[in-house]
Amino acid sequence: MGTVAAGTQWVTLVPVANMDRAIRFYTKALGGRVVYRGRGAMRNFWATLKVGGSDIWLVVPQQREKRALAYSVLLVKNAKSAVARMRARGVKFQRPERLSRESKVDGPIAYDSFGASAFFKDSEGNLLMLWQNFPAM
Repeated sequence: MGTVAAGTQWVTLVPVANMDRAIRFYTKALGGRVVYRGRGAMRNFWATLKVGGSDIWLVVPQQREKRALAYSVLLVKNAKSAVARMRARGVKFQRPERLSRESKVDGPIAYDSFGASAFFKDSEGNLLMLWQNFPAM
């Protein structure tokens, strides 16, 4: 059985209220750079920045989401197989939250048009997210 983290990337998700203001702070005050910013309707919802050699995702939570704190993300290529490997090692996943009416749920994984997510807590109660990006259309 391979390690869960093999071939993955660690990312920190930071909830923000105002995307433009947050991007200014992380680029001007911390010297980060924008790697990608959402397009169209996603422009003010999501951005990826490189800060100090690490990726951070700035996200404006929707009203129904309970994201009040920053949390780390384990970026994987296949959410379903990563969840299976992690469950085999004793990780317990939370019930998924639907982000929209179009969200599909399969076990602990919520699938949306832009990716798949599954939430779990570490041994200390810290919230973590497993995430699989879907290719841009």
